[in-house]
Amino acid sequence: MKLSDSIRGLFAETRIVEHPDDYVIVSIDVMEEAGARRLLGELNPFSSITFDREEVSVVLKSAEWGALRGDFSSAKEAGPYRLITFDIFLDLSIVGFLSAVSTLLAEEGISIYALSTYLRDHILVKKEDAERAVGALQRLVESCKRSLRATGQNCI
Repeated sequence: MKLSDSIRGLFAETRIVEHPDDYVIVSIDVMEEAGARRLLGELNPFSSITFDREEVSVVLKSAEWGALRGDFSSAKEAGPYRLITFDIFLDLSIVGFLSAVSTLLAEEGISIYALSTYLRDHILVKKEDAERAVGALQRLVESCKRSLRATGQNCI
């Protein structure tokens, strides 16, 4: 995969973090939005709630969803997933970071569910694919570090 020097530099500085918990991705009917706002407002990190015109999408730890599942009659869920965080502060103007991740993991046959926060990007992969995904991402990071060292550039 061809990467720009700037993206290669970012990967060389990235720490890949696989979170140990199982996660689920949940779709809650928009008609249950009020209950979702009330019950989901106290979720622990890492969690993500997106309110859309058609649904409320939630990413949360499987154990937390187990305690809340009964409050949502029509929820759909998928999982278990593992959360992988790219532990590097990414400026919002960066172009191509997640594209490189997506391309790499697509070549490995691994589906991703991408999430971005203000500072970091995250992906969820099926639990059974997590080890392969982390391995492929670690190899990318190491390759970028070697490449920068070979050109005499600084990297962590």
